[in-house]
Amino acid sequence: MAPTTEIDYLKSLVEQLNVKIKALEDKAIKAVSPTPFEQLRMILVGPPGAGKGTQGPNIKKKYCVCHLATGDLLREQIAQKTSLGLEAKKIMDAGGLVSDDIMVNMVKDQLENNKECKNGTVPQAEKLDAMLESRKEKLDNVTELQIADQLLISRITGRLIHPASGRTYHKEFNPPKKPGVDDVTGEPLIQRSDDNVETLRKRLDAFHKQTGPVVDYYKKKGIWYPVDAAQSPKVVWQSLNTVFEKCKAAQAKSS
Repeated sequence: MAPTTEIDYLKSLVEQLNVKIKALEDKAIKAVSPTPFEQLRMILVGPPGAGKGTQGPNIKKKYCVCHLATGDLLREQIAQKTSLGLEAKKIMDAGGLVSDDIMVNMVKDQLENNKECKNGTVPQAEKLDAMLESRKEKLDNVTELQIADQLLISRITGRLIHPASGRTYHKEFNPPKKPGVDDVTGEPLIQRSDDNVETLRKRLDAFHKQTGPVVDYYKKKGIWYPVDAAQSPKVVWQSLNTVFEKCKAAQAKSS
């Protein structure tokens, strides 16, 4: 083999090796475990219809965390017609809120048995501090989605849900591409039995009475952040990311 030809051949081998190395490096980066900040533990607080079901999956996707929506956990029990589900349905249909003890135990069970819940959590709940402390974990932040009750009523009474995935739509503000069916699966959408004005007013009243003291508790701990949920989902998402960046900066400062 002539010298020039041999050099060209070796250069070609080096280029091929560099391409393979780059591919392996990219694969390794994707496989790396999340950093402490990415192992996000937060509570997303807000009244029914504030956008928790919309923003929760966004957080889950970006930070590779487990999204525990207590409402979804309850509805799963209802669908399975368990004793808990039957009791919860009576309370929810009447506009009440299920007790904290039941909800915290449901979340605890998910943290211990759900394989998706190993990197972190985004539960929509109130009283989790004691349970997390027993697991030697702590919350990074408590973010409250704030919105006026009257706007919520107009939002919720037009809400449509895909039961299997939890995807939400709205007849006026965020309609599905085809009326009455999910954009992804084509399966029918439903309107929840408790999504009516009378029940909603009771739920909002119960939410304000029971959640207000909890929000005050986390305000005193210095990990509470408010977000205006009356904005479009995209703007709310931007606001949430601003909160996360603040938390990240605070963690870096304290470490």
